[in-house]
Amino acid sequence: MTSSTKLIATAKGADHQQLMKRVTWVVALAVLLNPLNSSMISVALLEIGADFGIGIATVTWLVSSFYLAATVGQPLMGKLADLFGPRRVFSIGMVIVIVSSLLSVSATSFGWLLVLRVVQAFGSTCAFPAGLSILRSVTRVADDREEKSSASSLGLISITSNVMAAFGPTIGGLLVTYSEWQSIFWINIPVAALVLILVFKWVPADGKAQPSEERKSVLHLIDLPGIILFSGMFVSLVLFLISLGKGTQWWLLIIVPIAATLLIVRELRTDKPFLDVRMLASNIRLTSVYVQYAALNMVFYSLYFGLPLWLGQVRGYDPQMAGLLMLPFAGIGVLTTPLAIRMIGRSNYRQPIIVGSSVLVIGTLLLLLLGPETPVAIILLVTAIIGISNGMNNMGLSSALYSNTNPENTGVASGLFQTFRSVGSIFSTSLLGLIFGGSVTTSGLHIIAIVAAVISAGLLAVACVPLGLLKQASGRN
Repeated sequence: MTSSTKLIATAKGADHQQLMKRVTWVVALAVLLNPLNSSMISVALLEIGADFGIGIATVTWLVSSFYLAATVGQPLMGKLADLFGPRRVFSIGMVIVIVSSLLSVSATSFGWLLVLRVVQAFGSTCAFPAGLSILRSVTRVADDREEKSSASSLGLISITSNVMAAFGPTIGGLLVTYSEWQSIFWINIPVAALVLILVFKWVPADGKAQPSEERKSVLHLIDLPGIILFSGMFVSLVLFLISLGKGTQWWLLIIVPIAATLLIVRELRTDKPFLDVRMLASNIRLTSVYVQYAALNMVFYSLYFGLPLWLGQVRGYDPQMAGLLMLPFAGIGVLTTPLAIRMIGRSNYRQPIIVGSSVLVIGTLLLLLLGPETPVAIILLVTAIIGISNGMNNMGLSSALYSNTNPENTGVASGLFQTFRSVGSIFSTSLLGLIFGGSVTTSGLHIIAIVAAVISAGLLAVACVPLGLLKQASGRN
């Protein structure tokens, strides 16, 4: 009996509807920690660098290292959740966040802070894959119509996982303005502590551990060689992308296909693969969700970081004004998520993805109208239109992930989902570095807009492919 099955059995005597609501709030509250910390630190980098006497090129490793750790950590924590119980992994992650945040506040050197930042990333990555595993188990008890009954839960989690990332700099700016940079770590402690309390109060236990004969080798179960090869592949890719435009390290690009080939060979030969290659090859719809999510986040973060740079350096707005002009970018996404939920309830996850991608094409093309003299009202309109797509696409793809994943693989599948989010964000920073490497210009913003529009059109084309064709492709594989 799997941990998910045992979780279902434990939950059977509870008020399922109330249980779902409680579990959803617990997961949503925990999930916001990772995206919030990935973006909140951006406004504290200058102060941290000044405190430790280091330059901006060095201090930005606090951002890069967090992305690297999240890229590898998400599927790893999902695998551990599937093997050893989602509630256990979820709770351990919150403990790691609390301890690493406490130690970060009193860090005496930059190196020590960097290590703690990586630890914090691994702790916060537990929330999404383990949380979705918990939610799926409870949902299956509460209602056999999984897709519709889980839509509202996924909507709240989508808001905290995706949309809340856009509020990170605003929250971080307020904390740093009225306190010191250590406050961006302090804020994690009460949130994670509250989550832990609610976990023990509301979330059903995983049940007994697997029999000892089924757990005779932890390293075999988690597939350590597969983890190492997966990490080597993604870390090499990330480091290569980071190096673009400033002494490109081409040798890193050679490692990527070598590590990928060795990973595929290894995963096809083991009975407990870290990355189920056969599942990805046979489930084209799930693989398509991952690719779309990476592309969507490349567009989102290219605009999320690129627009404020343009507003500050070309239009001359101070950070506060630039932040206000970016609020529709995030806020409208919160408002359109409930609409996406209703669309899914009436039909399926494809409708919000199609609508969101169509709006994103329009919004990115409208960026071509922006210039040094563009009225503020037009800027707000453009950022609001792009914000519409944020809520639609994120909700649609989250529901697509949920619908196209086998229950027993929910942890690792949702972990990979977040890994592709990190990959998309890293591609975006590389694009910004190449375009804005010399200076931030309006023509540079227009180039980014064209690239974003092309990617958005690709997202729309994939979303319009009939599900039957994808199912046939999966069947042939």
